Amino acid sequence: MDNIGFFELVLLGVVALLVLGPEKLPGAIRTTSLWIGRLKRSFNSIKTDIEREIGADEIRRQLRNEAIMDKFKQTKSQISDATNIVRKQAEEIRRNIELEAKAVESAVNPLATPTKLAADKVDSGAAQSAAMPATPVAPSAAAVASQAAAPAEAAASFELAPAPSAPDAASTVPPSPSKNS
Repeated sequence: MDNIGFFELVLLGVVALLVLGPEKLPGAIRTTSLWIGRLKRSFNSIKTDIEREIGADEIRRQLRNEAIMDKFKQTKSQISDATNIVRKQAEEIRRNIELEAKAVESAVNPLATPTKLAADKVDSGAAQSAAMPATPVAPSAAAVASQAAAPAEAAASFELAPAPSAPDAASTVPPSPSKNS
């Protein structure tokens, strides 16, 4: 509604031509445009004076700074959340590596006592269950292999009877034919 289209301008020109006539119309247009220019200039000067008094520029600047600070705080919280997640994952990986190292150590050193191995598993399991989320996690291949090897090692360390000794290697191997014959 505020905009004046081309049709409205043509209609206004025709009415002005009929009312004022062709001789007075150019002077009337010139006078009207001068008054419109003066009104625009005075309106702009009043507007700048009011803005200066109110301090609108300062308020705009302050609002912009607050918006920037809010974005900064939001980014900072996102970064701290991501850092905490990475720390938790690094701690979990460290625990998994320690468990796998213990499994390898127990496989390499079969003289380790079964009670020590069981105590290590209980301690690491309690620490893991306290720090890990409730979602199930698939065990690694090394952890499965170490769990499968643990009963065999425990059974081997609890044997009561000594294992039968192997026959002498020299007596069971037939002599090889010599190439000189």
